[in-house]
Amino acid sequence: MREIEKIEALRRWRKSLPADCTVALVPTMGHFHRGHLSLMQRARGENDLLVVSIFVNPIQFDDERDYHRYPRDQRRDLELARQEGVDVVFAPDNSDLYPEGYCSYVQVEGMTDCLCGASRPGHFRGVTTVVSKLFNVVRPGRAYFGKKDYQQYLVIQRMTRDLSFDTEVVGCPTVREADGLAMSSRNQHLSAGQRESALALYRALKRGRAMVEEGSRDPEEIEIAMRQVVGEHTEVEIDYLQARDAGDLSRPKRLRRCVLLAGAIYVSSTRLIDNIVVQVGEPQEGV
Repeated sequence: MREIEKIEALRRWRKSLPADCTVALVPTMGHFHRGHLSLMQRARGENDLLVVSIFVNPIQFDDERDYHRYPRDQRRDLELARQEGVDVVFAPDNSDLYPEGYCSYVQVEGMTDCLCGASRPGHFRGVTTVVSKLFNVVRPGRAYFGKKDYQQYLVIQRMTRDLSFDTEVVGCPTVREADGLAMSSRNQHLSAGQRESALALYRALKRGRAMVEEGSRDPEEIEIAMRQVVGEHTEVEIDYLQARDAGDLSRPKRLRRCVLLAGAIYVSSTRLIDNIVVQVGEPQEGV
């Protein structure tokens, strides 16, 4: 496994490959868990070579304290990547990706204004900027993203299509703990009691799914019910709990086709997200 830190070194490696070699990219911020490893395993099985990036991207954090608090353990990550058969780990530093005087950004409009985008201004601009830079450098045929962050997955899909990147964006299922808690690097911040409280989000989403499956098509009715589930835990603060169209994140007056039930909560100072996608009628193209 190669460990590369500089953009120019990665470009030299990429140019040395045969033209018919398929290269996959798994972009990460490190501190790997089973969700990250599942992306690597799928990418490893579908491509000739696998590049995993490790970069805690400062421009996607709206709170500098959250950026510095984000867990990091690169030595452990490198060993796990090696065990998964990763060919290259690209771990640049801030000055290489964002040199002095940097002032160019990528912005996807519309679908970044809701959900996480509404409560974290500039977050998705940071995400799309760093991913576009990684696409330019790695030139992957496929890039793999977890659907736990479903909004991010759709935003990257749209950016890739709009900017004509020659990359297929592959969405992979959310990986959960045995009790249903979605895997997250931030879970390590939770105490045993907080972890139990964090399960309220998944329970709320399951309640919403049950209502859709039972015939409810009123998004407001479903959101009220989901909020009631979380509201039973006084130590949990709701950022949002919403029902939206899973194709474009619009808010329909009546649910149809494919529905995204998505939520974000704070347990103490730890922000957690999760979602469930529910089919209402015929599956929507691309979902």
